[in-house]
Amino acid sequence: MECRVSETSEQPERISDAEHAVMEALWRRSPLTAQEVCDEVCGPRGWSLATVKTLLSRLVVKQALATEPDGKRFLYSPRIARSDYVGTESRRLVDRLFGGRAAPLFAHLARAEALTQDDIAEIEALLKELKS
Repeated sequence: MECRVSETSEQPERISDAEHAVMEALWRRSPLTAQEVCDEVCGPRGWSLATVKTLLSRLVVKQALATEPDGKRFLYSPRIARSDYVGTESRRLVDRLFGGRAAPLFAHLARAEALTQDDIAEIEALLKELKS
């Protein structure tokens, strides 16, 4: 995630769960107006257009979104790729909960029966590829 980095931290500002919902809509399709983002996210969450505009403003300040004037409205586009965001958040999860090691994460998921046979096959294929 390539958002604004504070002077005291090397990690970019976090994106809240609500902001993440807005980002997902924009990663699927962009650029979008505030109303178009609202059309995607307001119904399922019970949000108003004002809520979406607030979230969009926060994401612009965090430098996660770019804006472009379009008449009397603005078009919003992600400044960060979803894959970059997922990478950063995954690393934070592993660092925070598993001491920076991925193996305990997989062990936890396996013990909690959170991995399907397809998941296990995919992980095995990835590990085989990494060993090559």
